[in-house]
Amino acid sequence: MNASQMIRLQLNGQTVEALPGETLLQVAQREGIDVPHLCYKAGLEAAGNCRACVVEVEGERTLAASCCRQAVAGMVVHTDSTKAIAAQKMVLELLLADMPNHANPKALKTDNELTHWCQQMDIEGSRFDARAAVPADLSHPAIAVNMDHCIQCTRCVRACRDVQVNDVIGLAFRGEHAAIVFDQGDALAQSTCVACGECVQACPTGALSPAKAAAHQPADKTVDSVCPYCGVGCQLTYHVKGNTILRVEGRKGPANEGRLCVKGRYGFDYVHHEQRLTQPLVRREGVTKNPVDLLDPEQVNSAFRPATWDEALALIAGRFKQIKSTHGGHALAGFGSAKCSNEEAYLFQKLVRTGFGTNNVDHCTRLCHASSVAALLEGIGSGAVSNPVMDVNQAEVIFVIGANPTVNHPVGATWIKNAVKNGAKLIVADPRRSDLARHATHFLQFKADSDVALLNALLHVIIEENLIDREFIEQRTEGFDDLKANVSACTPEAMSSLCGISPAELRAVARLYATSSASIILWGMGISQHTHGTDNARCLISLALITGQIGRPGTGLHPLRGQNNVQGASDAGLIPMMYPDYQQVCNPEAQQRFEALWNTPLSNTPGLTVVETMQAILAGTVKGMYILGENPAMSDPDLNHARKALAALDFLVVQDIFLTETASLADVVLPASAFPEKTGTFTNTDRLVQLGQQAIDPPGQARQDLWIIQSIAQGLGLDWQYNSVEKVFDEMRRAMHSIEGITWQHLQREHALVYPCAHEGDIGQAVVFTEHFPTPNGKARLVPARYRGAAETPDSEFPFVLITGRQLEHWHTGSMTRRASVLDAIEPEPTALLHPEDLKALNIEAGNTIRLQSRRGEIQLFARADTGTPPGHVFVPFCYAEAAINKLTHAALDPDGKIPEFKYCAIAVHKKQGKP
Repeated sequence: MNASQMIRLQLNGQTVEALPGETLLQVAQREGIDVPHLCYKAGLEAAGNCRACVVEVEGERTLAASCCRQAVAGMVVHTDSTKAIAAQKMVLELLLADMPNHANPKALKTDNELTHWCQQMDIEGSRFDARAAVPADLSHPAIAVNMDHCIQCTRCVRACRDVQVNDVIGLAFRGEHAAIVFDQGDALAQSTCVACGECVQACPTGALSPAKAAAHQPADKTVDSVCPYCGVGCQLTYHVKGNTILRVEGRKGPANEGRLCVKGRYGFDYVHHEQRLTQPLVRREGVTKNPVDLLDPEQVNSAFRPATWDEALALIAGRFKQIKSTHGGHALAGFGSAKCSNEEAYLFQKLVRTGFGTNNVDHCTRLCHASSVAALLEGIGSGAVSNPVMDVNQAEVIFVIGANPTVNHPVGATWIKNAVKNGAKLIVADPRRSDLARHATHFLQFKADSDVALLNALLHVIIEENLIDREFIEQRTEGFDDLKANVSACTPEAMSSLCGISPAELRAVARLYATSSASIILWGMGISQHTHGTDNARCLISLALITGQIGRPGTGLHPLRGQNNVQGASDAGLIPMMYPDYQQVCNPEAQQRFEALWNTPLSNTPGLTVVETMQAILAGTVKGMYILGENPAMSDPDLNHARKALAALDFLVVQDIFLTETASLADVVLPASAFPEKTGTFTNTDRLVQLGQQAIDPPGQARQDLWIIQSIAQGLGLDWQYNSVEKVFDEMRRAMHSIEGITWQHLQREHALVYPCAHEGDIGQAVVFTEHFPTPNGKARLVPARYRGAAETPDSEFPFVLITGRQLEHWHTGSMTRRASVLDAIEPEPTALLHPEDLKALNIEAGNTIRLQSRRGEIQLFARADTGTPPGHVFVPFCYAEAAINKLTHAALDPDGKIPEFKYCAIAVHKKQGKP
């Protein structure tokens, strides 16, 4: 903006400048002038209802609320006139009257904004009578409600309704009876509150505050870091006292702008859980591994004995060397983790490739987005997202399919809901009805497993009605004629019976998506976790390409990453057929490049994936494994089979922070560092490389993961001398063109930089594929897909369809969140979600114990009524060890992505008595 557009005004006798639309309070704050304010908070729409920020404007009869009044050229404003100061003090004193201990503001919480302003304005007490006491609501595990402290500033209402768009908190009644309420005046624990804590972060008086007493203690230090959970990559701040995390607050980061969800805000105290591993453990002689009745973490000493680090590391090196010399390097394998940093992922895969001498290395992306990555690499030459999630704010149409962002990516979901409130059209397609559906212009509750039929119908309409971008197709794609021929018979009428959506609705959605100025597609594991997951993703890619809805802000393709570093772990090479930066291990040039970089001969044979490794163990070809932070004894399909395989290994090393289900089957368990106990980089779903910083020290003899990986490498004879995280990152930059412009020093300054970033000092490229695709000829490839069904379908013996996934309060296999006190208090028991009609037909009431059975296993858990789950289907989260749903799931694989079919298998539902 040039100088001529600036507004000049007088503020407390000084000439100042303001931007058009800027308020007087914003101008004063920028000029370093303190004006008391309580209802105003940056990021929330101004309300002007507390009147603490009133100022005097010359020529006006009344005082003006500076948070609402915009600056006007020539305006003369006084924030410190006698009249303004008197009014500000009177407002603060009136508000103070409603506080407990109102006669002594110094007795109130020191982090209370009202107390702060009273002390700033030398107000020592209130002359006014207090209102009648309001009983506290302490029903919720996360949030304490003390309406005795409420000044009805409505910051909580705006945070809940405008920011998070959860629509739980409201202002009810009128006049002296006005009150903040949850839903219809419910207790907080009985309301629809999702405990995101945005209201707590917004509240200026402590009327809404953390329920845990420890959260109110003063901190010794604050440490800026990143959330350890989903792929959104929210930035946060740890408040630490001694070696204990007291509380977490959202920080203004590129992906979250200060927002958090229930896991990010309250799911931190797992790091202090009494079951943390604090010393190396070695399996006792004669104690066999039982894959059926896994070891209880409380009984760890019955199967393991403590060991020194020297003993444990020597044992590991000796056994791995023995297996390699006897059976060859391909008899060893490693599973890394998307919970670990980029540096840890990079060193882990390097260890497997150079120390073990094999490409048998994989991680959990094989179980979530492997098919998406396979289709993206095939179609557009890159497995990364094209646009950040926040680009939904620039989209006219948002298409969410096979994903439940309000549960799996809650902060990302807020951007979608914000965009809809600002006028964007939302299409939601999913077999289950999620909370996001209430915001949708079109909700397509299609039949499970019919994704290709649905998407081919949309492609047919777009081509038939000439809604394509012909210029984009001709200049930037290839294979259109084959795609057109493939979908020629996929009319909405023909596909409607397969997918369950009316032809009229299919046509309306196709037209809306194709004709908008900017359409973006976001998808989740509902697309990828099928034997036809790659085909599902191929259809979505074709949808974007034939309409030209890619390569611009507000458009593109975005597979939402489930774990905090799935993108980074994949980029760093935790994939059996690819080196870092998705360079094929069978490509001679790539092999030579990494042999030179690592000074070691490398195998050009693609390694085994997660499920293939389990099969190879039982076939006797894989003998030893090193598992870092992964829990396949909970996350793999057909768990009884997977656990049997893990128990059959000659030698298993597990490095983790708890005795997980997988660790209970190990020969050696190494105590690792939790997320807040280490420094490293993490790449979120937007390709944003962010710096996570150590806030506390690991307990006991637990060690940094990088130190452990390097120690094992040295035991295998590798001359590794990485004395810092920075040194590992610098080697990664040499290995990966995508991040070579990102320096450690730049990250320390900025905390977050997006890739691709080719040159030092660049900010990176948030939107990619703007002019060409990273394919040999620069063009994207349109790949046709034909409808085919699941590997297993319901029958008379197993008449229900099982769908698995995550739930809001818990994450992945639950090893962390089940040990986070607030999260486990909110959702402590395993439940299966069934439609009320199914419960009635089975003579089952909500809360009854039921037995779910498939051809592979059975579990028991509680029934919960859910109208969002379609009749004939059952949804179960996979985070409960006592009801491990993956005992039932099918291990059939997508032929391209090698991903299991978690989202569809046949089960039976039986009523049982008593507790699970």
